[in-house]
Amino acid sequence: MVTWLDRGDLRLGLVPELGGRLLSVRYRGAELLWRNAELLDDDLRGEYAPNSGRMGDWVNYGGDKTWPAPQGWAGPDQWPGPPDPVLDSGPYTAVVDGDTVTMTSAPDPRTGLRFTRAITILDDGYELRLTAENTSARPVRWALWNVTQFPGGGSITAGLRRPDVVALVAGTGTPEYTVDDDRLVVPTQDVVGKLGVPGTAGWVTYGPLTLNFDVDPAGEYPDEGSPLEIWLEHPLPEPLAALGDLDPPARIVELEVLGPLTTLEPGAETRLLIRAEVREDGV
Repeated sequence: MVTWLDRGDLRLGLVPELGGRLLSVRYRGAELLWRNAELLDDDLRGEYAPNSGRMGDWVNYGGDKTWPAPQGWAGPDQWPGPPDPVLDSGPYTAVVDGDTVTMTSAPDPRTGLRFTRAITILDDGYELRLTAENTSARPVRWALWNVTQFPGGGSITAGLRRPDVVALVAGTGTPEYTVDDDRLVVPTQDVVGKLGVPGTAGWVTYGPLTLNFDVDPAGEYPDEGSPLEIWLEHPLPEPLAALGDLDPPARIVELEVLGPLTTLEPGAETRLLIRAEVREDGV
């Protein structure tokens, strides 16, 4: 079932059954997010089913979703997804209260977490209030990791408080970028790879959408201390064996916002707030 939120020129489309995703952000009728048109129609209807396996088995519907970090395959303190049948693609419950939809996952036995994604539509954008609760009987240590996918073809601009940028993944290469004083610019390019931004100032812009988020100067962040990560991909002639047979379906830009790594005792929570602002003039 699709839930729509409308306010002024903005329309949000959410699918709780599909990992609590925000799958559509439409501004004056124009879609801002990327979604897989082979899997979902314009009304966000399609077949939703939990998905597991290797990275090459992931069914990428697109949109905005929340994962646990760090990602990895070396042990129980790393999340070996996507895919993931609970937090990424499992059904979430939903409660609608005026301009807010609150979507909650089932408890995930592997990570010990239950996610809550509360999304509120605003006059000039929307707000994401994310919570990870430890529902297990053991202490766990994770960070919230929010991933928003956009259609490729544009440049990315991010604010910097210091000029720290690191190469995290080089599937076909490391994304090219420039640092100009207090701004990072990642131009349009065909590459499969990821940058981490330990020096982020807490905002990143792609097209008319800017994501704003807090950075804890004393916090410990995954991936070489990166509260912001930027992933680029494009279609390839064959899957990438080095990345679990990842097979990119399109030119995609991902803006990824992370909270600090937090040790959670049973019943404890960690939170992450992201405010998305839509402006016609972009940066």
